[in-house]
Amino acid sequence: MKNVVSTVSRRFFLTAGAGALAAPLGIRASAAAAKSNSLTFTGYGGSYQEQLTRLAINPFTEETGIKVNVVPAPDLARVKAQLLTGNVEWDVFDGNSAQMASGSKLGFWEKLDLSGVDVGDLAVSPTSDAVVWGAYGSGFIWDPKKFSDGKHPATCAEFFDVKKFPGRRSLRTGAFGNLEAALLADGVLPKDMYPLDLNRAFRALDRLKPSIAVWATTNPQSISLVQTGEVDFASSFANRVKATTEPGGGVPLAFSFEQNLLDSEGLAVLKGAPNKENAMKFIAYLLRPEVQARMDNEMGSVPVSKKAQSMLGPEIRKWQVDLNNPKSLYLDAGYWADHREAVEQRFKEWILS
Repeated sequence: MKNVVSTVSRRFFLTAGAGALAAPLGIRASAAAAKSNSLTFTGYGGSYQEQLTRLAINPFTEETGIKVNVVPAPDLARVKAQLLTGNVEWDVFDGNSAQMASGSKLGFWEKLDLSGVDVGDLAVSPTSDAVVWGAYGSGFIWDPKKFSDGKHPATCAEFFDVKKFPGRRSLRTGAFGNLEAALLADGVLPKDMYPLDLNRAFRALDRLKPSIAVWATTNPQSISLVQTGEVDFASSFANRVKATTEPGGGVPLAFSFEQNLLDSEGLAVLKGAPNKENAMKFIAYLLRPEVQARMDNEMGSVPVSKKAQSMLGPEIRKWQVDLNNPKSLYLDAGYWADHREAVEQRFKEWILS
């Protein structure tokens, strides 16, 4: 398993590392700001943020006295705006591989101080400005009380087959992942995915568009739409669906492991972060084996710590996507680092058309 994670993330970090070397000098945090007792971290909201706060953020504050302010949501446009205005408000950015690689290429991240990290324990070696802290996968979700086996889409082709599986659908706004899902549905093999055939992908999306009842802007919204019955099928992450099956999670949902879009999640410190020293301490804390195991034994992601992988219980392994599934696709961060802005703009225009 860890070999696959390493292969995927290595592709991401080769791109990220090249960007880091070419990055221009940015704003530097003041010495006074570096001595503060707080930091600001980008969060995704919903059950993920609640679990992260309880399992990692609060214990970090108790141990160090450093308060972590969580703000929504990881957005490179907002990072760019902060850097352009010289008003950097965020410290630690938590994003997918495409965001991390794009930010690195654009010179958004500080050089990391990993002196407090056991780098040899990491299944994916960090680069100078970014580090992977887990792997995960998205898949299709539904209410199992409404749709029994064989009555719901489980793969991209089935999600796009509105005749065989009629129902209201929801997808997240944004091209990343959606274009790959469209091409998988249209018969493109994972090995032949990149570079993306954009025209073919948008033609496939054109056929699905009338069945998209809501374009969700957040993962919690995707979950809520299915739980409330506003849509029948949507896309989300295994750990998000796992949370619905637990006390207080609302309507229990189901998640398809038959075909997934696989990605890694990374951490970086913004160039000129006002609390750079605290940010480095926080990243080092999140990479500790015991912290990763504590988080992922509830949250269900695949930890980057090799020691943490062996600490996961059998029940949680049921909620981890199979990184070796030949039907699944690893999203190519290198491609998105080079094409993100243009492709995302085209996708926004397509939604409005």
